[in-house]
Formats: sequence, C-alpha cells, structure tokens
Amino acid sequence: MKKLIVSCFVVGMALNVNAQNYWKKNAGKSAKVIFTNSKTNEKMVDKGMVEFEKMAQPKETDACIFVDPDFKYQKLIGIGGAITDASAETFYKLPKNKQKEIIEAYYGKNGLGYTVVRTNMNSCDFSSDSYTYVTENDKTLKSFNVAHDEKYKIPMIKEAQKAIGKDFTFYFSPWSPPAWMKSNKSMLKGGRLENPFYQTWADYYIKFIKEYEKKGINVWGLTIQNEPMATQTWESCIYTAEEEGEFLKNNLGPTLWKNGFKDKKVMIWDHNRDLIYQRATTTLSDPETSKYAHGIGYHWYETWNNKTQLFDNLSETQRAFPDKFLAFTEGCKEQFDMSKIYDVSLGELYGRNMINDFNKGTALWTDWNVLLDETGGPNHVGNFCFAPIIADTKTGEVHYTYEYYYVGHVSKFIKPNAQRIGTSSNRAALTSTTFMNENGQLVTVIMNDSDNDIDTNLWIEGMSAKLSAPAHSIQTVIL
Repeated sequence: MKKLIVSCFVVGMALNVNAQNYWKKNAGKSAKVIFTNSKTNEKMVDKGMVEFEKMAQPKETDACIFVDPDFKYQKLIGIGGAITDASAETFYKLPKNKQKEIIEAYYGKNGLGYTVVRTNMNSCDFSSDSYTYVTENDKTLKSFNVAHDEKYKIPMIKEAQKAIGKDFTFYFSPWSPPAWMKSNKSMLKGGRLENPFYQTWADYYIKFIKEYEKKGINVWGLTIQNEPMATQTWESCIYTAEEEGEFLKNNLGPTLWKNGFKDKKVMIWDHNRDLIYQRATTTLSDPETSKYAHGIGYHWYETWNNKTQLFDNLSETQRAFPDKFLAFTEGCKEQFDMSKIYDVSLGELYGRNMINDFNKGTALWTDWNVLLDETGGPNHVGNFCFAPIIADTKTGEVHYTYEYYYVGHVSKFIKPNAQRIGTSSNRAALTSTTFMNENGQLVTVIMNDSDNDIDTNLWIEGMSAKLSAPAHSIQTVIL
C-alpha cells in the first residue's frame, strides 16, 4: 500500500518535466472560446479566438482563473449517461429520424462525445414494470435469459456502442435481486439479500455478463448494488458496509476471477457523497476485500441544497485510497415539470457538480437517464425526473435542456485519458476545471452561476487572456 501511495503522490503532485514552461512551446498561441449564455439564449456557440498577453502578479482586484500545466492529477476514464428501460422505451416510440438525431447528439462525431453507458440489471424505478431474468425460485439459474432487454434496451445500447467505437465503456448496476432471494420477499422497499443466496446472486452477475457479451456488448465494469442504504418504494436492497465487503470478498470477487472476469472494474458503494468515506474505509479495510475493488461509486442526492454538497468527502476518500478511482454513477434533477425544461438552473446543477467532482479527484462521470418522455418517465412507481433530452412521444418533438449543453461543455472537449491540471479561481462565483488532452491541448471550463457579470482573466504561467463571464453562463476555452 505504501508503494501505491508514493506512486500516486508523484503523479499527482510533482512537477511534470515535459509540461514545464508551457509557453516556451506555445508562444503567441491563441485560444478558442465556446459559449453558452442564458441571457442571450446562445448555446455552445463558437465565439472565436482570444489572445494571451503577458500579465505579471495579478492584483486582488483582478478576477482570475489560474491554470498550472506543471501539476497533473487523475486521468479521465470517460463521461456518459444511463440507457435505462425508460430511455430505451422512449427512444423506440420516436420516428426513425429522431432516433438517429438523439444517437448523434450524444455519441456521434458532432455530438457531446459520450463514451460511457450504464444500465440496470433487473428492473429499476425507470422501468415500466418489475422484472428479473429467471423464473420464480430458480436457484440453479437455468432459466436465465435477457429476452426482456432485447426488445428496447440492448438495441439502443448497441446503437450507442456503434457510434462511440473503440472508447465504448459499459457498466451495469443491480437495484434488487429477485424477490425470493430477499428477506422481505419483495424487489421493492429495501430488504436484504439472505445469506443462503449470496453465491446464487454472485452467479447471477456472471450470467448477465456472459449474456450481454454474447450479444457483442463488452462489459467494462459493474457496481455491487445501487444505493445500498436506501429503502425505496421501488427496487432496492440494503447492505451495510461490512455486508457489502463480505459479499465482495467471499462471493462476487472470487466468482468473477474464477470465470475469467478479473479485468471487470468492480465499484463499491454507488450511493451518496455523505457516507462515501465511511463506506470506503470500512468495506476496503480488509485487504482480501480491497483486492477485488477497482473504484468507489457515488451519487449526488445527499442534500437538496446543491450549492453546499459534500465535495470534500471525495478528496478525503481519494487520499485514503489512491489506488481506487472515484466514479460519479448517477444524478438527475428530480420532481419533473415539463414547464421548466428550459430553466438554466438545470444546467447549473450539472455544471456545479461536474466541475467540483472532477476537482476533487473523480475519474468517471455518468449522468442518469439519457432520455425521458414528456412525463419524466416512464416510471412504474411515479418517480418522474428530468433528463438532458426530453422527447414528447405524442408529437415526436425532441427538447434539449440546459443540462445537455452544460454537460457538453465538458464532455465534448475533454477526451478519455485526458489528465486534470491544477486550476483555481479567486472568485467564489466562478467555478472552473482544466484538463490536458493526450495531444497536449488544454481545455478549461468556467461557469458563472451568479446574478452578476464578471470580467475575468485566464492566467497561465504569466500569460493571460481576458474573458467575459456573464451571469448564468458557462464557457469552454480550448488552448
């Protein structure tokens, strides 16, 4: 463990000799600015180039975003969203030309650059009904088949896979085992996986992986349980940190390895930031458990006040486990209201979370449903929510919310394997992050979610470009 910690410290904190003196290699270089401004209704508009000029020590009166290419941190695995039953059912209710438009909008060469797809194993709230892949009380799992998913979900996932190409990164999460495996004999309202079914449930994951891979969908990873501390009205299952660790150590981990799936990325927790540190330090305290875990997943629902979310818990967890990656696995705006789909606050919710998550060490970022209908569903328990794209299945009209554009300011320009670069702001209203793509391109995202316009400087090693950051705007600067 000590060796791992030292290695991570060197990568994350030490000066990178190849990146030093950035302007010696890029003297006189200008940067492109891509802009979204709610006041002018501009959305991802190319605003042309800005020039860098010499700027010595900034004054306290100078609003600045400071970027230092000599300091590098985590690498980006990818950005994407979940193709749930609801997303896929909505997708196939639309005309063919609209289906093509949505695939291009997310995964095409002119789209948002999504490379990550998450889906549900067994039903979730965003399914039209509750289902599993086996018949009742089939302890041998001989009846296992994914025919349910072949109607909508698998075809849409394959459309995304085709558009993404080599960077396609697919993982899955269960919301509940079959009812007969659980203490409450229901897939809904919590309950626990009963001890006699620990191995049966581990074998279930293997069946799922094999069936999807037979259909050409390579499985990159999985989370052990969606929201393991939430007793929901929909599909849910409770694990304590110790129970999750025991299941991983004694059943799921060895079963994956025995079946040749040692490379599948297993993520623990998959719930909110509030308990992430306690869960990680408890579940991963046993080296025999930790060896099977690759990452720590989390959601953003820990508080209704999204401006004061617990981002510091992420950096504390990353410091404790530098050999594990942090993965944002789900988030959305709840309580759907069709009349508010063009509200900029939807985008700012995403921008605020993405930028802070990345600055605290996150390597994988996955939105919830990529597509929902005019009701914020379908959803079999009435838990209707927003998505970046809302489709009216009655008219065929497709609506792009500010969520779509704010995510795009990150995902379209920051590529997989990009490395986060040291960035700071001297104004609380300006939130920013920077990544360096593998080709050396620097990408800085700056968001102003305040009610005031701010003129700012993008300052890099004594050179600065003057930028305008209007109230309720986001911009991407590509250097």
